[in-house]
Amino acid sequence: MKISDADTQFLESLRCQVRGYRFHNWARTFSSQPRFYLAPTTEQEIVRIVRIARSYSMTVKPIGSGHSPSDIACTDSIMLNMDKMNRVLAHDAQACTATVEGGMRLHELHNVLGQRNMALSTLGSISDQSIAGALATATHGTGINYSDLSAMVVELTLVDGHGHVRTCNTETDSDLFAAARCSLGALGVITRVTVQCEPAFWLHAVQEPARLGPVLDNLFEVIGSAEHVRVWWFPHSDNAVVWRANRTQRRQRTNPESFVRDRLYGFHVYQLQLLKARMWPDDIPALSREHFARRFDRRLEWVDQGFRVFNFDCLFPQYVNEWAVPVERAADALRALQAWVDGEEQKRSGVRVHFPVEIRFVQRNDVWLSPAYNQDVCYIGVIMYRPYHRPVPYKRYWSAYEDIMRAHGGRPHWAKAHKMYFHELQQRYPRFLDFARVRRDCDPDNIFVNDYLLRHVLPPGEAQRSDAQIAADQARL
Repeated sequence: MKISDADTQFLESLRCQVRGYRFHNWARTFSSQPRFYLAPTTEQEIVRIVRIARSYSMTVKPIGSGHSPSDIACTDSIMLNMDKMNRVLAHDAQACTATVEGGMRLHELHNVLGQRNMALSTLGSISDQSIAGALATATHGTGINYSDLSAMVVELTLVDGHGHVRTCNTETDSDLFAAARCSLGALGVITRVTVQCEPAFWLHAVQEPARLGPVLDNLFEVIGSAEHVRVWWFPHSDNAVVWRANRTQRRQRTNPESFVRDRLYGFHVYQLQLLKARMWPDDIPALSREHFARRFDRRLEWVDQGFRVFNFDCLFPQYVNEWAVPVERAADALRALQAWVDGEEQKRSGVRVHFPVEIRFVQRNDVWLSPAYNQDVCYIGVIMYRPYHRPVPYKRYWSAYEDIMRAHGGRPHWAKAHKMYFHELQQRYPRFLDFARVRRDCDPDNIFVNDYLLRHVLPPGEAQRSDAQIAADQARL
């Protein structure tokens, strides 16, 4: 059906890039070319966009930073750049909450909260994401007494697939609220978010070298040794780093980062080394041990604002996979992964993997699709860097890693490209079918569906896809 002149004029008035714009995620591992790339500024503009999409059988996909290392944000129809919807709407100093528009980036939110003497209780490694994008995939930090960002939301507003504006919380539309706090973009366009904060705080961080074996032997002691604990393991060795952070009244003490050691060597030289290792992968185990010895085999200590301590440089583009396992099964899962890596190193054509494996801990919550739903979890993240955006082999590593995570009750991080599908997800998430019911209510015409949601969320047969499309998606992943 041809789009009317009035609707075309409205869509063109919001276009934020020339025709032919191609979206790439941050790592440039997935891309798409939307028919319309729009930058709405108001909730009512989004309502009209959704109603137009419904009238002409188009789809809508909002994006934030595009940092997810999967195709969760991709579409060839209408893509919404939410950057102009970044206003502060309200704050409650007594309740320590703030209401902002869904397009606000986390680094903007830190400044907004800081001006009001508030802060988020925990964060992931970066703050480039929009607040709506971060909660849509249950973005998390670390700390066994702190949950993910989705669990910090106390109210949100979205535009659903009917073009209706719906506000939900624990008392109003509670099923929608339980689903929408980690919605994968499947329920609508999140326009407003109210987050539970705490008074602004500083963190005292200490990073120390360790050995993975003793860390795993005493894992619960390590987890409880600070408010926030993160472990990095350096595969092809038993080397590890334990990072701990606690709230403090101490004065600022800047991160003792060295330009030569951490930036010149740790970034630029390392990227060149990994480029060379594409041709000589047997160099990789030695690189892991070399960088641990030169960069991480020392105690570091610093004090700074909370968000500055939580965040760190993720270096260059990468393939990433991350699953959450029940915390009581984490040590066994990591031992199994270490045994597999060590076994591969003994093979002439075995897999060689990059450092680090990142290990973090998150408190259970009641968000239906959060990997931490009803269980304390340990996130285990694996990485293969793409030096200068060049591809590296990773699929054998991913396959073995996912088999190990499955065997230990793992649930995949939704932002990552993974191979868990509808029936298996239904077994891992007790409220998965409830989420599917809410999704059908919010979006009966599949306005917000893309290839990612077809693979993982919609029941087989609900949306028709050819065998060739399914095979192409699986090969790409």
